[in-house]
Amino acid sequence: MYLVTGATGNIGGAVTAALTAQGLPVRALVRDPHRAHLPTGATPAVADLNDPDTLTPWLDGVEAAFMLPGYPDMPTLYARLRDAGVTHAVQLSGSSAGTGDTTNAVTAMMIDSETAARESGLTWTVLRPSAFMSNTLRWLPDLRTGDVVRAPWGDIALACIDAEDIAAVAVEAMRDDAHAGAVHRLTGPRALLPAEQLAIIGRVLGRPLRFEGLTLEETRAQLEATMPEKYMHAFWDFYVEGSLDESEVLPTVENLLGRPPRTFEQWAEAHAADFR
Repeated sequence: MYLVTGATGNIGGAVTAALTAQGLPVRALVRDPHRAHLPTGATPAVADLNDPDTLTPWLDGVEAAFMLPGYPDMPTLYARLRDAGVTHAVQLSGSSAGTGDTTNAVTAMMIDSETAARESGLTWTVLRPSAFMSNTLRWLPDLRTGDVVRAPWGDIALACIDAEDIAAVAVEAMRDDAHAGAVHRLTGPRALLPAEQLAIIGRVLGRPLRFEGLTLEETRAQLEATMPEKYMHAFWDFYVEGSLDESEVLPTVENLLGRPPRTFEQWAEAHAADFR
């Protein structure tokens, strides 16, 4: 039995789908089973990981777990896994964890989650992906009202990765002990600027889309309005101060899966309906 946290989210949903596609039994953690749309073969399990005790009833027979980062008491969540006999965990993290900078709130959250996995007594694998291709879905409000997207970080190129590639690596790690103790840094096949991503989406949709980068003043105002201050400072540190570079393309996905990671063009074609 495999346990997947965040089973209706971006990465957890892809992991759930990848496991069930292989005919593997999945216990999919959700907060609201009535709103959860799970693939056949996944059993919904109602839990709130802000309360580790709600996890315990769903751990019987679980061999490996896929864990999202950032819950307030990751060590206790891992203690519940260990006490129930779970033997392996794949911990999702982020590329910034490699900097070791605990003064950055996002990086500190990732490092704390990784530390909980390492100190849990389970065998563990850590995944540090670059930014997700699906982050471009944040442009939907602009695209529903016109052909111009105005967004931050227009001069930042990212080697974005498809959630399905992250999921494929996660499933490989959950099923193969060869990944125990590994930290896998995952990227897509090419670094793209936001304008380049939008141009690809435009070609898929047959629309003349155009990207306009926000000024730093506009960016700060947007961040302040949409996230806690500590996270605003974290992203400012990443993309204005330049503490994080996710433009590097690495061969990890191809080395692990025996195939190249999906391109942004492939992702855009597969998700064209989401933009219409």
